[in-house]
Amino acid sequence: VEGEDLCVSPGWIDLQAVSCDPGFEHRETIETLLRSAAAGGFTAVCVHSCNQPALHSKSQVEYLLNRSSGRVCELLPVGTITVDAAGKDLAEMFDMKQSGAVAFSDYKHPLGDAGTLLRALQYAGGVGAPVIAHCNDASISRGGLMNEGEVAASLGLKGIPALAEELMLERNLSVLGYAGGRLHIPTISTKGSVDLVRKAKAAGLPVTCGVAAVNLCLDDAVLRDFDTNYKVDPPLRSRRDVAALRNAVENGTIDVIVSDHLPQDPESKDLEFDLAEPGIINIQTAFGCALEGMGVKLLNDVVRCLSAGPREVLGLPRVMLNEGEDANLTIFSSSGKTTLTEKNNGSRSRNSPFLNKALSGSVIGVIRGSRTFFN
Repeated sequence: VEGEDLCVSPGWIDLQAVSCDPGFEHRETIETLLRSAAAGGFTAVCVHSCNQPALHSKSQVEYLLNRSSGRVCELLPVGTITVDAAGKDLAEMFDMKQSGAVAFSDYKHPLGDAGTLLRALQYAGGVGAPVIAHCNDASISRGGLMNEGEVAASLGLKGIPALAEELMLERNLSVLGYAGGRLHIPTISTKGSVDLVRKAKAAGLPVTCGVAAVNLCLDDAVLRDFDTNYKVDPPLRSRRDVAALRNAVENGTIDVIVSDHLPQDPESKDLEFDLAEPGIINIQTAFGCALEGMGVKLLNDVVRCLSAGPREVLGLPRVMLNEGEDANLTIFSSSGKTTLTEKNNGSRSRNSPFLNKALSGSVIGVIRGSRTFFN
């Protein structure tokens, strides 16, 4: 493979995406997700429960693994913490781990009951898997449409306070300190959350955290046109928050960058802003989105958060770039621009704010074992 400014790194892992399969195949399938992931430079992707039935049993884990076998991009199932991700009874965590689940999460459904989180951390710790807990206090954020701040006030939209995220994060860290185990916060979005995670790490708590690539790239000012493709969870925050997130990636407080890939159909997105569902497709554009926000000078930090960071969170062995090793590689360039178009979009959905917009860098292809994919 030849070209200008080419780089190679251990294969990237996306810690947060959904396949919508089974149940919502009109939005995405396992095949289209993994094809888009390979096009985005990922050799593995963690699939969370956003399907019917929920990913809460060994049969669902085995279904995903069987459907995804033989692909260049490996699918890593993330089982739910509770049955149907309803936040009540613990799911079959041991059976799912034995069948191939790599972690446990109720995806965007925060665990409102602290006792459930406590038991989940203790149980998951016993089977050697991290708990991934979305932080949002619904009693505070309920009805919110975007970040609470000057932009929301000027648009007349109900805001989602930073407090909703930070209060739940603080509670979860307190439970972790008591229960033990390993806790991963998938997508923090505020300066206050960065400060909380930094202090928790300094105190020796076994916590890691991630950030959605879009939260590194954009702030809430882009919502002035009421484009529902910018409506995400957690919401786009202020410039001050974005600056704090970028600094946290650079200094290592944030461990991973995720695509937070969530396909939506037109019936869910082409609506008035207050009625539209949150979420974007971003697995194919996550690298460009992150690089756009962080800048080429911090390319090493971006790649670390896409490769080494996710492996440390999941407890996976490091990938070595040595002769004779099984290949697990992402080939990319930090120069030039790449544009997602209707033609090269691998997803079944099109809810992307980056459609027909050039982003920094380019993914050339991926190699995993004897399998290859090149754009």
